[in-house]
Amino acid sequence: MGASDWEDLMNGVFGPGGRLRAGTAKPARNEKTAETAQQTLEKNQKALDEALARQAREIARLGGELEHTMQKDGLLTEAETQAARRTVPAPVQTDAFDGLEQALGKSVLGQSEFLKQLVRAFKRPFVLGTTGETARGVLLVHGPAGTGKHTALDAIAREMAARKLLSGPQIAWMDLGLYPGPGQEKLFLQDLYAALNGPGQMLVFCNYERCHPGFLNTLAALVQTGSAPLNSRYAVQKGMLVDVGTALVPDAVSALSPRGKYLVFLSGKGPEKMADRMGAGVVNALSDVCATRPFTEEELAEIAARGLEQLTEHAARQLKLTVTANEEFLALARRQASPGRGAAPIGEFFDRCFRALAEYKLEEEPVAGAAVALSAPEGRVLAAVAGGQPVDLLGLLRQEYTGMLDEVDRELENIVGLAEVKDYVLRLKDSVQANQRRAQAGMKTGSVSMHMIFAGNPGTGKTAIARLVGKYLKAIGALRGGQLVEVSRADLVGRYVGHTAPLTNQVIRSALGGVLFIDEAYSLYRGKDDSFGLEAIDTLVKGMEDHRDDLVVILAGYSREMEQFLTANSGLASRFPNRIEFPDYTGEELWRILELSAKGRGYRMAEGCREPITEYFTRAQAENAAENGNGRMARNLLERAILNQSRRLAAESQAALDELTLGDFALDEIE
Repeated sequence: MGASDWEDLMNGVFGPGGRLRAGTAKPARNEKTAETAQQTLEKNQKALDEALARQAREIARLGGELEHTMQKDGLLTEAETQAARRTVPAPVQTDAFDGLEQALGKSVLGQSEFLKQLVRAFKRPFVLGTTGETARGVLLVHGPAGTGKHTALDAIAREMAARKLLSGPQIAWMDLGLYPGPGQEKLFLQDLYAALNGPGQMLVFCNYERCHPGFLNTLAALVQTGSAPLNSRYAVQKGMLVDVGTALVPDAVSALSPRGKYLVFLSGKGPEKMADRMGAGVVNALSDVCATRPFTEEELAEIAARGLEQLTEHAARQLKLTVTANEEFLALARRQASPGRGAAPIGEFFDRCFRALAEYKLEEEPVAGAAVALSAPEGRVLAAVAGGQPVDLLGLLRQEYTGMLDEVDRELENIVGLAEVKDYVLRLKDSVQANQRRAQAGMKTGSVSMHMIFAGNPGTGKTAIARLVGKYLKAIGALRGGQLVEVSRADLVGRYVGHTAPLTNQVIRSALGGVLFIDEAYSLYRGKDDSFGLEAIDTLVKGMEDHRDDLVVILAGYSREMEQFLTANSGLASRFPNRIEFPDYTGEELWRILELSAKGRGYRMAEGCREPITEYFTRAQAENAAENGNGRMARNLLERAILNQSRRLAAESQAALDELTLGDFALDEIE
């Protein structure tokens, strides 16, 4: 076959303009037929390519699920897993992203620019191509609370799975705030391994700001190099990463890899905060940064209208009720939004309304299709069913559990003395609850600063009251944890340059959701030359600002010294508007403390004890209350009496075992 014949044959197969130049080939006798054949060939080739791509994705999905199941059941070792993996470029099917932004806009309102950024971020690896074990993409998604970040991630996972761009809609959510200290290392690594090796192709990290720095270094290595080396010997046993110590195992895991997942860091702060906590290298390794913004008034109104639409549809489908609402109701729904939580309270409001409608359905059993007209005069949600008398809709909901609050009230009542201090705690509770009620009614609320200064001598009940403050605020929902973290200068101030700020931040993180109680707080400031103490104060002030809705700080110490302390930082005094003076106990109050403490330990006071002991306390307080220790003095005296009673019982076999006599207190020996 000559060159000309060969060229004619190739042109006949590929058509003119194929891999070989047409050259001097003779034109086809029927150009229309040739053109039609070419189009058919191209169409069939495209269909074949798409079918093969779909098949490849489905095989990858099924293979990943099978691999995970076999690992979990102990049927597949880590070494076998690594050997089975192949580096496969992601199929470039960018047309599958068409209309994705519009689809997300049905779930997330008012964030068009953010959704554009998000779609571009998830589309990027399909354009560039990815390789097996590396991360598909590393994203920072940030913005104010309640602006649709979580909703958007859930929505894009669902949409991409439906379009076969992801193996499934599952998202692994990992709250890094659960690992604040080095003691959680094994738990952190186990959870991270499970998230990286679980189903789905998206792993979202929340609250990285509260995570221990050592664990953040592991994530930084994962992001920057695609591999996080493990410092100890680990193996996979029934799908779980287990520390095997020094044991030699054939299936040891030496490092963690992203497994081809999208790694998403979710935060309220931008790249600057991430660089501060995780280093500039992590920020530089980000493939995309996607930011939401606060909603406008018009967008909040649209969100409220959408919420009403969903409520109406849900009530019709689930409850067989025809719900309508007036503009007054819609305005109340819109006013639920707050600067601290964005549009999230609007959704919670409609959820409460639906649950209240369900309660009405259960109680009254209205006919199917009954009309329900919602209104909101003076901030109260009323529901008129079938033209009947309006009822307080939200009043139908079960009242929140108040047992904890009742318990704290009883505990406060049992504290001896401190009438003004107790009154302040009750007023604080009332103020917070009133603010919460205003917010629920859609009214404007002012921020309530709950940071306090407890000034007074030692032993006046400052720590006990601080603990009750935490319990109170938890019981009414103002704090999520309510724990008391008690620290002093030694817990906040480092021993060398660069040690103080991380130490103080670690303490702050441990107290989030509760109360940070700093005893003898004035010791943090030892003059302008105390650079370490000043650094601790500056770090504390910044932490209070960063976590103003999730932390209460109480500074305690002598009155005069606390006055001087507040001058250490220009912003310190303004952040502690609540100053409570703890008076010294009277002699009568100390007797009551002594009596209650003895009763709590199974003892009773003999006749004739009260008057002389009360007089002793009164004289001691008048002489030097600060040095005597107030309540501590009463407890120390009780310990003395119990010790003396045990000696007396050794000599008096018939004496009452639970009775403390005046002689047991030995007041004459003290004086």
